[in-house]
Amino acid sequence: MTFRKATEKDVTAIVEMLADDALGQTRENFKIPLPQEYLDAFTNINRDSNQELIVVEDDALEIIGTMQLSFIQYLTYRGGVRGQIEAVRIRKDKRGQGLGKTMFEWAINRAKSRKAHVLQLTTDKRRPKAIAFYEKLGFSAPHEGMKMHFT
Repeated sequence: MTFRKATEKDVTAIVEMLADDALGQTRENFKIPLPQEYLDAFTNINRDSNQELIVVEDDALEIIGTMQLSFIQYLTYRGGVRGQIEAVRIRKDKRGQGLGKTMFEWAINRAKSRKAHVLQLTTDKRRPKAIAFYEKLGFSAPHEGMKMHFT
């Protein structure tokens, strides 16, 4: 298994995974050719050194997972860095094989290597299995997260 930074040619496989669940189907627009908005977003992510869009490849070099890590510099915690993990997905035929745990172990080590003092994530409350998985990995929910959607 290989973890690497995504390239533009990986975007289609990434978006396909993002759209491949009940919640993703309602917010993604996966089709071929891929809508330009995804390629534009990839360009912005790729040029920002605090963003890491990661793909996971199996031994056959097929993309079987993805995640995005963001590193947020701020003044609190003595100028600390906060790691944010988002859009973790595993290809449907590879789920339940321990890949998620391996991906999170990699992400935790990556956040530590970037000198982050915390790694955080959000998950939809309608994903109770995901919440239990994150808690098993050592994540806790000491804060109440809030969002304001504009679209």
